[in-house]
Amino acid sequence: MTSTSPAKMRSALTATELKLRRQQRRGAAIRYAVLLVFGLIMLYPLIWLIGASFKTNSEIFSSPSFWPKEPTLDGYINGWQTSTPYTFARFFMNSALIIIPKTIGTAISCVLVAYGFARFEFPGKRILFGTVIATLLLPNVVTRIPQYLLFRDLGWLDSFLPLWVPSAVAGDAFFVFMLIQFLRAIPRDMEEAARVDGANTLQTLVFIVVPMLMPAIISVCLFQFMWTMNDFLGPLIYVSSVENYPVSLALKLSIDTTEAFDWNQILAMSVLTLAPSLLVFFVAQKYFIEGISTGGVKG
Repeated sequence: MTSTSPAKMRSALTATELKLRRQQRRGAAIRYAVLLVFGLIMLYPLIWLIGASFKTNSEIFSSPSFWPKEPTLDGYINGWQTSTPYTFARFFMNSALIIIPKTIGTAISCVLVAYGFARFEFPGKRILFGTVIATLLLPNVVTRIPQYLLFRDLGWLDSFLPLWVPSAVAGDAFFVFMLIQFLRAIPRDMEEAARVDGANTLQTLVFIVVPMLMPAIISVCLFQFMWTMNDFLGPLIYVSSVENYPVSLALKLSIDTTEAFDWNQILAMSVLTLAPSLLVFFVAQKYFIEGISTGGVKG
């Protein structure tokens, strides 16, 4: 019988390991190449939008390339002035006046309602929770007319109140349901320990639950910020004065259906409109991913 020497065995193992590593590297390179190609395909419209905002109006329709042949800032300069007595700074300020109170109101009210549903027992809890879930299945168009009539009777039309108040009273059922799922994943041990030490319900919520719930709260604020920034129908229904328009409606002012209009101005203002959402998303991306991953873990 022949015996294999230890040196030959080590050499064979080393060759096998090198072969496996080469296969793994080749497979990783192929995966990254495929992801890069699909990523570029998905991002190309955004890349083209940014490049086209620096083109002249005629070049936009004559060249499919995203890189402008003769870059110009006319789209940004003229688009910022708009065709109204107001600049886009006014419309960005209006958007901020809508988004900031709405986001803060959503975070506070939804946390309070979700905490009540997740931690307390009270008469009619199942019926109320079922009602909250049922509103998720209701299309928004079904409630538009009743809401409009209600806000009209309250005298809130042409103001930001119809956009603020529903969020301040936990009107966004999706966020309530989302936070309830997060709360169910958090153990109650620390809350019970805080109550033993003399903390009341509000103190327990603020000092114990909210810090553990922070990734979920940031996710809620991020969703609300992006949805409100992109909302067109809500302001269109309730806001009628141009001086109160957010950027979503201000972009529509640049499009005149009866005359020719400058697409480079529209694209330039679209880039500026997208910038806050992209900036906020990338800044809060870490907490957003943490919140999503934490929501899938049951404690």
